[in-house]
Amino acid sequence: MRILLVEDDQGLAEGLQTTLRHQQYTVDLALDGESGWELAEALNYDLILLDLLLPKLNGIHFCQKLRNRGDRTPILLMTAQDSSNKKVEGLDAGADDYLVKPFEMSELLARVRALLRRGHDAQPPILEWGDLRLDPSNCQVTYQQHLLKLTAKEYGLLELLLRYPQRIFSQAALLDHLWSFDDPPYETAVRTQIKGLRQKLKRAGMTSDLIETVYGLGYRLQPSPLPESPPSPQSNTTPQLNLSGIWRKHRERYLQRIAIVEKAVKAIQQGDLNSVLEQQALSEVHTLAGSLGSFGFKQASQHCREIEHILQSAAECSVQKQQQLSELILSLYQDLSLAPTAVLHTPLLPVAQELTDSPTHLLIVDDDIALATAIATIAQNHQIQPHIADSPEQARHLMQQQRPDIILLDLSFPESTEAGLELLKEVNTQLNAPPVVVFTAKQSFAARVKVARLGGQGFLNKPIDPATVVHLLQQVLQPAAAPQAQLLLVDDHPQVLDELRTILKPWGFHLTLLDDPQQFWQTLEQCQPDVVLLNLQMPNFSGLDLCQVIRNDPNWQPLPVLILLPERQEKTITKVFMAGADDYIQQPIVEPELIARLLHCIERSRHHQICRSRFNSPH
Repeated sequence: MRILLVEDDQGLAEGLQTTLRHQQYTVDLALDGESGWELAEALNYDLILLDLLLPKLNGIHFCQKLRNRGDRTPILLMTAQDSSNKKVEGLDAGADDYLVKPFEMSELLARVRALLRRGHDAQPPILEWGDLRLDPSNCQVTYQQHLLKLTAKEYGLLELLLRYPQRIFSQAALLDHLWSFDDPPYETAVRTQIKGLRQKLKRAGMTSDLIETVYGLGYRLQPSPLPESPPSPQSNTTPQLNLSGIWRKHRERYLQRIAIVEKAVKAIQQGDLNSVLEQQALSEVHTLAGSLGSFGFKQASQHCREIEHILQSAAECSVQKQQQLSELILSLYQDLSLAPTAVLHTPLLPVAQELTDSPTHLLIVDDDIALATAIATIAQNHQIQPHIADSPEQARHLMQQQRPDIILLDLSFPESTEAGLELLKEVNTQLNAPPVVVFTAKQSFAARVKVARLGGQGFLNKPIDPATVVHLLQQVLQPAAAPQAQLLLVDDHPQVLDELRTILKPWGFHLTLLDDPQQFWQTLEQCQPDVVLLNLQMPNFSGLDLCQVIRNDPNWQPLPVLILLPERQEKTITKVFMAGADDYIQQPIVEPELIARLLHCIERSRHHQICRSRFNSPH
């Protein structure tokens, strides 16, 4: 079953995606409405999970567009707005069901199963082929009452064949059904999965070949044999999920959202809350109210709803309300420092125990088993869970079962001197690829260059002490600090500001958006930005005018300034740098380039600040 998930809160989206994949669904993720619509137009989905408030194309308009073209794909709307009007509006737009955030994951999964059943009412809940039984309700496969351990892809392949026993699936069709966009397959993926499934069924005792190869066309299910033994009882066990790793990964981003809300509360108390900060705080607290509860922080979610209610009438905030806001912010921080009562649909362990139950996974790919074992032993002592593969092929198999957090990779193997480089290239073409540290006896500079070009994040030469290897891996694993920077974006085109917000918000930047250049100086002094991004062409005051104003003021002179150019012309670029800008971004905006240039400006600015403070400090 293939599901499209459209959710702009990246932390919650990753939690939902992981949970659904645990239930053996193939999930494509989009972080805004337009991207989700492009996927919906390009592919066939069994279900669409859709947030109501999305950038670029909201959930209501998404539903209407889909239904207007005659697409009847089931849609489940998700939103933090718990009002009858919104529910009616969503259902009238064509949604099949409606779920209010925060929600229990057990409820979401039940609604997903219910919507999917509507398209498969004629099919039995238990899929059988002789003594082989597949139970979609708990994703369990048994043969003669013995549970089989299948990978997610093997399970998906088996379910697809059992659901459509008369259909011949081409290799392209199987790729489309079983692999999502952020999980790109390698060349022999289908044959590898079929081979693995056949071997596991054979080891379980199945004498007949379940899968028939139709040469030149693809694969289909063989005619079912008669049952050899009584069917096994249905199990109601639901696999327990632990999303603590996802919460830990995005925790800082949620704390940054709270910091913005806290900043607005302080501004209310000081009587200088501006409309930009007010709208930003309302947006952040609305997202928090919907997301924190889904991670199990029920009380924190309720506190966010109370804060949102007060902020909606911030202009009339009494002294008592201001005091209540302060108390709610304090309670919110306290809520997040304690263990929540539940994560999604399963009980949560205390926070300290969560982290130990979600170790860092290291994949060691090396045919020198003695050395790999020595590294693995030391890694375990540092709370790193090692997995050893003696070949790239085995590494690919292990990666399908458990996504590693970091890979230690040799370059040469008996079957090929280039096998390691091929695996490195495969890994780094994936979305959110884990860091790969190369560990090899090759001493050539050319090998170092190849590794760097393919995205390797470390190059270690053998021989080297295993303890040193683990220490270096820990350095690579240390997460980079969030940008924690305040950006002022000035452009008279709201759609450009919206595009910039969509790109930059997931990176944790604090954004102030201004569409009126005449309000620039007042906004500059209010938000105290670390970087300013100015459109070149604006009415009344151009980006170059504003840049020169910054450079003429002693207090703001060091502030990094980037100019957004409609096109790249040498004369224009010369004027940009003559006006004092630090860099420029050319439209259409390319996200990696924009992020790289911004981070470079921020890093350079902070480096100058440190050097200046050291120079001015007494010796």
